[in-house]
Amino acid sequence: MGDQALVLSFGDTISEMVNVRVRQVATHIDNWSQPGVIEYVPAYTTITIYYDPLKITYQELLSVLQMIVQDIPEDTEYIGKKKEIPVYYNGADLAYVAQYNGLTEEEVIRLHSTPEYRVYMIGFVPGFPYLGGMDSRIATPRKEVPRLKIEAGAVGIAGEQTGVYPIETPGGWQIIGHTPLQLFDLSKESPSLLEMGDCVRFVPITYDEFVLLKTESYGH
Repeated sequence: MGDQALVLSFGDTISEMVNVRVRQVATHIDNWSQPGVIEYVPAYTTITIYYDPLKITYQELLSVLQMIVQDIPEDTEYIGKKKEIPVYYNGADLAYVAQYNGLTEEEVIRLHSTPEYRVYMIGFVPGFPYLGGMDSRIATPRKEVPRLKIEAGAVGIAGEQTGVYPIETPGGWQIIGHTPLQLFDLSKESPSLLEMGDCVRFVPITYDEFVLLKTESYGH
């Protein structure tokens, strides 16, 4: 990818099996100290590696990476951290998601908060988790016209994906609720609350619980 990046591709479809392989290799690279490598960015089916061509050539990097991928057994166990995200289900689009799928709002909340989701990748904006595992019965298309501003903590649905906006940004996802947790904080050593490979559950909370937890999370 240009003269300073290389892309490892593990498939062309979004699946748990492909993403497990991405996580296995990414975990190995995370503990790797190769001169000239600047950073790596894992995604659904790929890992992009940025490097300094004055310190390591494309062919040298490619050779080392090919050996790494071949040496990692495909059955290597990968255990993600389990995390809970409290959600006050008060989103502006909750009623629309229910209507679109022929459900009640309570059924949407139940179906959204029941599964255990896998963080497939972090992207779009810093700390934004793309989560796999949502019940297809609440799948809803993106908005035709995106909102100019969605506040931090908004929980949304787009197609068969769900995610959480970590910072205020424009966006076209259907907003069904809000979490009081701060998903991205530059003052912390690991700014993103969620990381690729984490297992996530959404936990419904009341408005009073939301206010209390938000005060604790943001410190005001």
